Amino acid sequence: ETTTDWRRLLESPTVDAIVVATPTPDHREIALAALQARKHVYCEAPIAASIDDARAIAAAARSATGLVFQAGLQGRSNPLYRHVLQFVKSGVLGDVALVNVQWAKKDSWRRAAPTPERERALNWRLDKASPGLMGEIGIHQLDLVSQYLGVRPSAIVGSGGITAWRDGRETPDTALCLIEFGKSRATVRTTLASSFGGAYTIFQGSNSSLLLKESRGWLIKEADSALLGWEVYARKESVHDETGIAMVADATKLLQAGKEPGKEGPLEPEKPALVVAFESFINSIRTGAPSTCGPTEAYAATVAALKANAAVVANSRIELRPEDYSV
Repeated sequence: ETTTDWRRLLESPTVDAIVVATPTPDHREIALAALQARKHVYCEAPIAASIDDARAIAAAARSATGLVFQAGLQGRSNPLYRHVLQFVKSGVLGDVALVNVQWAKKDSWRRAAPTPERERALNWRLDKASPGLMGEIGIHQLDLVSQYLGVRPSAIVGSGGITAWRDGRETPDTALCLIEFGKSRATVRTTLASSFGGAYTIFQGSNSSLLLKESRGWLIKEADSALLGWEVYARKESVHDETGIAMVADATKLLQAGKEPGKEGPLEPEKPALVVAFESFINSIRTGAPSTCGPTEAYAATVAALKANAAVVANSRIELRPEDYSV
């Protein structure tokens, strides 16, 4: 069954959960109404286009007893990211000095439509009010960095501009941020002008470096780092003229099945992160378990991403305090 009025979904007694996959500026009205109607909510990230709207959604979700709210930061459900996080927490990287983040894709973000009105509606991401590349795309890798380092950004220096798609848009098609995560520094580069390099995140630590893509990961040890023991048996692959240890997402399952990770079984996760995210959302509804990204985490991630976009648009430096991330 289809409908052009989302309110009909909230009125239906057979609908238990709502997925908010509309333009980001519309999230607040729908998410608040869904929670008021006692529906579970999965909301795309960022959860809102403004900090005020994000705070309203997060506050409502936190007070909605018995309801599950999950933000679409599917990296938190990614089996590879979750597996590698355990190694990071064990200190395998040492002191992380630098993080390099890139997302590159040749895409105008512009969509054609039969009428000017419909075209404006479809191309909301090109308007000045858009969360921009840092908000719509960078949020996922920014959240990954925050998870792995255990801190949120404390300062952001941004720069950006329209370099490739001079078509009347108001939001940059290329954005760059230098971000302070405690003692660590991160460079975040996003562009719609080129696909070269794709998307990746590199953590450079005093003991080891870590290269992560959505479905593959490699640990590259420094020559003077201590022997870990388990890496002797791990799969080795060439990475940037170095020898990398392949990080296998479903290693625990493979070991339980009596197989060797990286040698028997798939190197990549069996399911895409988005599928796992929806499965975890459904499981939380059925069992009452916490969602993989609840309102508190969703709000903090949205604040960091929107502040990064604001720094890019203004070509300025923005400082953040711990209380800025509190709902």
